[in-house]
Amino acid sequence: MSSGDANLKNQLDFPVEKGEFVRWDSQFRNWVTADGSAGPTGSSGFAAEKGRYHLYISHACPWAHRTMIFRKLKKLEEVISFSVVNPKMGDKSWDFDNYKNSTGDDLYAAKYLYEIYHKVAPDYNGIVTVPVLWDKKQQLIVNNESSEIIRMLNSAFAQFSDTEVDYFPERMRQEIEKINAVVYDNINNGVYKTGFARTQQAYEKAFDQLFSALDQIEKILSQQCYLVGEEITEADWRLFPTLLRFDPVYVGHFKCNLRRIADYPNLSNYLRELYQMPGIADTVNMDHIKTHYYWSHESINPNRIVAKGPENDLMAVHDRSRFAR
Repeated sequence: MSSGDANLKNQLDFPVEKGEFVRWDSQFRNWVTADGSAGPTGSSGFAAEKGRYHLYISHACPWAHRTMIFRKLKKLEEVISFSVVNPKMGDKSWDFDNYKNSTGDDLYAAKYLYEIYHKVAPDYNGIVTVPVLWDKKQQLIVNNESSEIIRMLNSAFAQFSDTEVDYFPERMRQEIEKINAVVYDNINNGVYKTGFARTQQAYEKAFDQLFSALDQIEKILSQQCYLVGEEITEADWRLFPTLLRFDPVYVGHFKCNLRRIADYPNLSNYLRELYQMPGIADTVNMDHIKTHYYWSHESINPNRIVAKGPENDLMAVHDRSRFAR
């Protein structure tokens, strides 16, 4: 046990503002760039190199899932290695105990993820989150903000990828950022604000915002193939992990139960289309997803009973081909 572990915060140690869930800000914000120059934040010195970087992820976590999707989309499997934590998160946050399809810590044989944080900041007492992008050369955390990591994977490692698809093209960035803001605050984080609300008023406020945003996205998808038109972008892959977890977890566990994604014709078909894209199903581990939420959030589910359903055939035929590409 590290001397600093007693001061670590967990996901529910958030500042209480009228009973509303407030997400902690990520603390490590350096950027990998093609030539090692400084990115939008942080320091220089993190050049894109094959085999230099490592991801610490949870298959359960939607934020970490984004990074594994981009690692797959950009064909970086031989460039960036990864370790998978145990989905059962206890009072010391993520650990590397043996669990089916977890890997342990391949680099340092750490028992807890906080040990990786303490390698960089021995007195760190913030929240320990995934994903973590780790620099094996300097033995430093590059970044633990998923929205920034996926942009690094999208562009910084182009010399090692055989795909030129850009999921954050400059000509579309304003529209992508606009829809990202709606999706992040009301849907990605909205399910957490609903599930972790500490008052009825806070719950209903988050609940209403969540379903208003889902209704808005359903309307957009009734008129075009993807969130920003006929071209798939970062915005779609930021929404996908939340949609994937919605019916199996958020409907029941987080009380997001006005409607299921299965009840939205366009959202449900869109979810299946994204899931069926080459390689994406390989990034999904529903056992880890359901086990993590139902087991780890003891304040919500004190008996840690993992829901058995629902049936959800993500390989069923979808109708998104009706939109001209």
